[in-house]
Amino acid sequence: MKVLVVCSKNSGRIAPFITDQVEALQKAGVSCEYFTIEGKGIKGYLLNLLPLWREIRVFKPDIIHAHYGLSGVLANLQRKVPVVTTFHGSDINNPKARRFSKIAIGLSAWNIFVSQKNIQLSGVKKRFSLIPCGVDTNVFKPMDKAVCRQKFGFDPDEKLILFAGAFDNKVKNPELAVESVAKIPNARLLELKGYDRTQVAELMNAVDICLMTSHTEGSPQFVKEALACNCPVVSVNVGDVEELLDGVENCRIVERDANMISENLNDLLRISVRPDGNKKISESGLAAESVAEKIKTIYMSLVK
Repeated sequence: MKVLVVCSKNSGRIAPFITDQVEALQKAGVSCEYFTIEGKGIKGYLLNLLPLWREIRVFKPDIIHAHYGLSGVLANLQRKVPVVTTFHGSDINNPKARRFSKIAIGLSAWNIFVSQKNIQLSGVKKRFSLIPCGVDTNVFKPMDKAVCRQKFGFDPDEKLILFAGAFDNKVKNPELAVESVAKIPNARLLELKGYDRTQVAELMNAVDICLMTSHTEGSPQFVKEALACNCPVVSVNVGDVEELLDGVENCRIVERDANMISENLNDLLRISVRPDGNKKISESGLAAESVAEKIKTIYMSLVK
């Protein structure tokens, strides 16, 4: 089976959760090729229409898998190849983006949502599945904390808290995270920026806690990857975090309040016990291989 993956490359690279999923699909026997979009907005995407049609003629895919709503709209401007569109959160949470996503939902042969909240917001009634992006548990796994700290040159006794993204990403609400951690003596907030996938996994094993304060999310990969590394998580109730952390000890869901976040961070720093999040990822079917099989089943159902 041949699948053409249509996705953005506006940031200079394809989002890691997309490349991880494609790699898992390839391991499952699906032949995948990328068609990347570097334009912005609906006009920027439409400039890719003719190149996309040319790519379809050359590659002859059985399925087109578009990631995000605008990619779904573009992919559906041809009607010969069935389109599966995955909606990752920002394309549903943002009302302006949601308008275009609803067009993609109506045209796509099948729709995948990464969280139940996004399903509810979208108003979708048929041809859809709830499938959060999976985690590569060969990369994101428990490791020796002291060894990982040594790799980054961290002090063995320093209180380290990893933020869920770059400090200039306003959707991640870095101001709240900075304010919260500033209330904890001798604690340092680390920015998640400029690391490759292996380094991110090592970083999650090196720190004491992973912190998410985002305004909106779909199914945050950051939380799933932290769990796979058995790292404690403190997060606001965003996306599907409540479901992800359900039943996992030494993780907390908090209000968007700096004092409350600080108190919970402090509690977990004192406890200093890592959760069995890796088990939760496995039992929830969120390992990359499990997710790939679910998506492959959808592909097979659409190929006549």
